[in-house]
Parts: sequence; structure tokens; C-alpha cells
Amino acid sequence: METTIEVKKLCKSYVHIKAVENVNISICRGEVFGLLGANGAGKSTTIECILGTKKHDSGTVSILGLNPQKEREKLFERVGVQFQEANYQDKIRVDELCEVTTSLYKTPLDYGALLKKFGLSEKRKSLVSELSGGQRQRLFIVLALIPNPEILFLDELTTGLDAKARRDVWKSLFELKDKGITILLTSHFMEEVEALCDKIMILKKGVSIFYGTVLEAIANSPCEKLEDAYLWYTDEEVNNESI
Repeated sequence: METTIEVKKLCKSYVHIKAVENVNISICRGEVFGLLGANGAGKSTTIECILGTKKHDSGTVSILGLNPQKEREKLFERVGVQFQEANYQDKIRVDELCEVTTSLYKTPLDYGALLKKFGLSEKRKSLVSELSGGQRQRLFIVLALIPNPEILFLDELTTGLDAKARRDVWKSLFELKDKGITILLTSHFMEEVEALCDKIMILKKGVSIFYGTVLEAIANSPCEKLEDAYLWYTDEEVNNESI
């Protein structure tokens, strides 16, 4: 299978703090890859270095065979990004924001169809500031899909969604996966990770402490469920008990 994202020995430090240390990731076309870890584990820094929005100290990164720092313009049309804490003007309407985003790309998808798919058609004339947290989250996913990307980066994509909306998003991601789109996501919902991810990496203090499938993560731990295995790998349960 074609490798769409290749990361080798990625390192990034801030002064004397090692945010990411010798991280290796290989993702194939049509795979869903989950990057897991507690807050501050290095997930955001890893993604920013992969995207080229942050310069790494050492190691190599390739997206679709391109260097994300030196060939960002070529990658722009082929990658969709949704961040949990995306900031947009409060006084812009949903359809205006979609129009602006659409104008940036050569072969965009129909944002009207995407709004309908994610249950936002009735909100197209609403201000972004008037949307609920869940509606904003769905809008950010729509914006990430407008470029008609080959690779999607999704940060905590279903935070703020109710159970039905979350499963509707999962269904949409399965459809994207079937079309050969590569998805790299972060999530704190282990049920979501189990449902979606072909492979996962667990980061702890910038270091990869597990890399493989969900079943392998469980098998290599003394646990029977991914959530328990994740807590075992990261020692979060122990830390929480000591607070």
C-alpha cells in the first residue's frame, strides 16, 4: 500500500524540555491513525511538526512524498485540517465562512452538501458565534473537508457532540476511509479509537510508549479493554489517584 505519511526520528524541544523525542510514524492511504496521550504528552507538537506549521529540530517528515515545510503550497490543496480550538470571526455567517474557504481551493467539494450531511443546513445563515459547541465542531469538520483532501488531520473531532452526532461523524469517516482518504486523529474517547483506528500511537512526555493496533495494545497489557490498557500504559490512573 502507498505510504501517505512517513515520520522518522522526529524530535522537537522547547529550551530544555523535550516535547517530542524520536517519534516514528508510517501511515498508508485509507488508514485511520490515532495519536493518543494525556494533555501535554506531545500530540499537538507532533501534528504541527508533521504539517510543517512548526519546525522540528531533527528527523524527517514526508506527506504524499512532499516536504511539508519546503512544499507547503503543493500540499495545501491535498490536506484538510480541523483543530479543536479553531478561531474564526464571531460576526461571520456559516455560509460566508464556507464561501471564503471554498474560494481558496481549485477543486472544492459542495459545502451545501457537506452542511446537509453534518446536520447544519438550517444554520447556514447563522453567525458562527451563535452555534452551540457541538454545531461549531461539526462546522470545523465541514471546513476541513471542503478542500476535497487526500489526508485529514482531526483534533478531538467529536468533543462536544452527543452520542448520536458522534456516531454520525464516525459513519462519515468510514465513508471517507473507503474512498482512500488517510485520517490522522487525536481523541480521548477510547470507544471512538476502537471503532475508527487501524493503528494507534500512545505518547507519554513526548516519547512513543506504544505503536500498533488496538488489539495489540490490549494484548500487550494486563487489561481486557482499551480504556484500561491506555491508563495502564500512561499511568494516568495511578497519577489521578495520587492527586
